[in-house]
Amino acid sequence: MNNKDQVEIAAYNSKYQKSFKDLNIEWISNYFEVEPNDIKALDHAEEYIINKGGEIFSAVLNDEVLGVCALIKSDGKNYDYELAKMAVSPKTQGKGVGLLLAESAIKWASEKGASKIYLESNTKLTPAIKLYEKLGFKRITGISSAYNRVDIQMLLTLNS
Repeated sequence: MNNKDQVEIAAYNSKYQKSFKDLNIEWISNYFEVEPNDIKALDHAEEYIINKGGEIFSAVLNDEVLGVCALIKSDGKNYDYELAKMAVSPKTQGKGVGLLLAESAIKWASEKGASKIYLESNTKLTPAIKLYEKLGFKRITGISSAYNRVDIQMLLTLNS
């Protein structure tokens, strides 16, 4: 992948559903244990993410999905969307695909009037944490997580 300008960020399309699941299962099982909530969200992405006002983004190059991420609409007051299920193919990590995905998701949420985007991660994932900090996410505490692997929570406040 020489030119990241050729990578297209596509909104949800069911033809990318398998890649959304496979890329996530791959990275999660590589570092952690796949949990029941992962399977629920990955197997029923339309029901849990799209139909509830969220979006799933895929980074596509030559019909191959290089990375994915989701924005899950929040029903709480702490934030508007959760940036979740971000996964980039190991062969393209470090080449800006995650940044492209995150920037697209943030822009989309901003256009929908969001003021706060939340995410959960694990400090073992140093490149991911650095990416989130670069995008302006700040560490927060106090929101309960549905995942055992979460040891860091971050919030991005968008300028309205």
